[in-house]
Amino acid sequence: MTEHAAGPSGPGTVILELGAGVGALVLYTPAELDGREIEISPEGAAAGRRTHSMVRPRHMPRGTRYAAVYPDLAAGPYTVWADEQDPAGRVDIAGGRITNWSWPDRNT
Repeated sequence: MTEHAAGPSGPGTVILELGAGVGALVLYTPAELDGREIEISPEGAAAGRRTHSMVRPRHMPRGTRYAAVYPDLAAGPYTVWADEQDPAGRVDIAGGRITNWSWPDRNT
């Protein structure tokens, strides 16, 4: 079986439904993470209960950005995972809003 690699997305191609207690996350990354699946999990969630999304190029009016999008997240704190064991950071998702978060610069 051959896996299909998702291509870039253009403006208006991601639809998010937001509401009371439900938000979304846009995780901006460096270009070198293009195609990588990044996992997140609610803080305090049972081990293995993670959600993943693929980093893709997002073509915007001011240029291309790389991001993973996580729709339909219950409001609350989440861990963003750098790999299976190591967190990259923490983000708070607010209901009714899109939260933007940038991948940490590991060179500083």
